[in-house]
Amino acid sequence: MADNNGSQPVARATKPVSEALLNEKWDRAISSMIIRSSLGLSFGVVFSVLLFKRRAWPAWVGLGFGAGRAWEEADSSFRRGDSPVRDALL
Repeated sequence: MADNNGSQPVARATKPVSEALLNEKWDRAISSMIIRSSLGLSFGVVFSVLLFKRRAWPAWVGLGFGAGRAWEEADSSFRRGDSPVRDALL
């Protein structure tokens, strides 16, 4: 068994910058989708209870608006290419 006395550097597995950037964009897209969809759903439920006699469609419409907004934001982030993700207000 050979001793590694520091004569040769240990190769570490690091991710390429492009893969790290892509992982960051996917993480941001998924978290944005969850947050915006749940906010849309909650606003839909509130409006359903207060204004629409407990109908289901306002909740589904709110969920769709939230998911659609998150989808567009993620799509524009992926289309920008290699620019870093900037923190936007949610």
